[in-house]
Amino acid sequence: MSQHNPEAARSVFTDAIKLSRDTGGPVEKGDVILDVKDLTVRFWVGQEWFTAVEDMTYQLKAGEVLAIVGESGSGKTQSSMSLLGLLPPTGRATGSADLKGTELVGMSIQELREVRGNEISVIFQEPMTALNPVYTVGFQIVETLRTHYLMNPSAAKERAVDLMRMVEIPDPEDSFNKFPHQLSGGQRQRIMIAQALACEPKLLIADEPTTALDVTVQAEILKLMRELRERVSAGIILITHDMGVVADMADRIIVMKDGKVVEHGTSQDIFKRPQHPYTQQLLASVPHLAEHVGDGELEGPPNTVIETEGRPVPLSAPRTSSEPALLMEDVAIVYPKQGRRPEFRAAEHINLRVEEGEVVGLVGESGSGKTTLGRAAVALLPVREGKMTVAGHDITKASMKELKPFRRTVGIVFQDPGSSLNPRLPVGESIGEPLLLHEGLKGAELSKKVEDLLDSVHLPRSMRNRYPHELSGGQRQRIGIARALALNPKLLIADEPTSALDVSVQARVLKLFKELQEEYGFACLFISHDLAVVEQVSSRIAVMHQGHLVEVGDTLDIVTRPQHAYTQRLLSAVPVPDPDEQRKRRELRDAIIEREHLVS
Repeated sequence: MSQHNPEAARSVFTDAIKLSRDTGGPVEKGDVILDVKDLTVRFWVGQEWFTAVEDMTYQLKAGEVLAIVGESGSGKTQSSMSLLGLLPPTGRATGSADLKGTELVGMSIQELREVRGNEISVIFQEPMTALNPVYTVGFQIVETLRTHYLMNPSAAKERAVDLMRMVEIPDPEDSFNKFPHQLSGGQRQRIMIAQALACEPKLLIADEPTTALDVTVQAEILKLMRELRERVSAGIILITHDMGVVADMADRIIVMKDGKVVEHGTSQDIFKRPQHPYTQQLLASVPHLAEHVGDGELEGPPNTVIETEGRPVPLSAPRTSSEPALLMEDVAIVYPKQGRRPEFRAAEHINLRVEEGEVVGLVGESGSGKTTLGRAAVALLPVREGKMTVAGHDITKASMKELKPFRRTVGIVFQDPGSSLNPRLPVGESIGEPLLLHEGLKGAELSKKVEDLLDSVHLPRSMRNRYPHELSGGQRQRIGIARALALNPKLLIADEPTSALDVSVQARVLKLFKELQEEYGFACLFISHDLAVVEQVSSRIAVMHQGHLVEVGDTLDIVTRPQHAYTQRLLSAVPVPDPDEQRKRRELRDAIIEREHLVS
């Protein structure tokens, strides 16, 4: 491992800055660094101009976080991408955007290359697509540094490792040589932040920086961004639809709808005294945990706290006279050895019971094994140990022939309906496919059933002839639900069905889900990392951590009186749309983590 001298690296870095650019003077906290006036963004679509952003005006100060919120299509991302000239070829921006005396609107490509990464940096929504998969993460940070500064390779590497250490990448000297796919989602997002901060920009644009992260990793990223705001006097534009994240970070908020700013004010004003009906609707759509969660009351009557020291554990629900929709008895799911990669036990000693017509939420971090259990329940993964029974079918060792009648009794709603629907088929054919294969329906009878299913998910019948790419995310998710319910299953596996949706669309999909569950009476294993969402639909919650069930109980008990330390940490990481309450929850989470460190 190379010797690390942060002072020497910082000195070399400072000299490189002096040699490579004139910064226009130091930026002090409170200085106005961005002044936007009458910003308008239009796109040439179908032989006419479509307005995506209209007459947007605001100022951003150094050390300030300005959140731009709204649904998909409101123009929040395009308003910020236009500052960097990152609009598609059909897009045009007009108006003014002054960055400390530099006009951004109308800049040439050559001038923009000097600004991008140097004066303005972006943290993109999906780091896996923003990072180059064929280069190591360390090389990509070094490339940013050497593009803008006169630095030799060794000095650039030293600075890159320093940045990786600043964003708390474990063992940065070793991680420097890793490729993006070798890092977790949270670590890739940290690399993106390190790369964005490499040139100490005046303006940082964070475009949905935590959307794809589970709540615990999200809490760590938000904590990192709060600390970095104090270290570097940059202004931050935070683009998100997560009002909990906004409450955690924002000083001021701009609310956008259909390309227009409908409300602009301080964080306290927007959350406590929203004036515009759309802002009120947006806040009302945000799922809330029980109001008294997070007030420090973490003790109470015990739930089913499960010991996971390699011992079988009791079933998580009392037996009833009816046959359960899903029964897992000491189940273990193992991914077999592949090449040099040893076999991996993704879940073990799982005991879970879901009764007929019951909705059980399964929560946990990414990699905890919750999706693995869901896929095993629909026989997409084999069971290595124990016994799995679904609607009376023992599928533990079932052959493909034996699984065909079983497939009629289960349905699954995938996290990303865009990739789970066949892009070559109209959505009506995708919905009707299970009916054709299992019930042999054809012609008018099949058409009538497809139309009934579209009615049940509140979509117009004419939409059956559209292709998946012609629908919005919320519409595609409704199509996925309709397809999963086509055979009237006894058990539905819902795998993160709302994680990629705006809060208002998410609220409508959750309302629809509850209506359908009451109408059809199916049992459901609802998999999510968002406890606030799970609380809305589930009667019981099971908590997974590192392949084990650590706690199971009634929903109210789990969210108000969590017993296991991991459940407490998971709950404290859920952001709430209230700046004052969120500050208390942050303090509570820090106290829990500190307590765990002392115990360990």
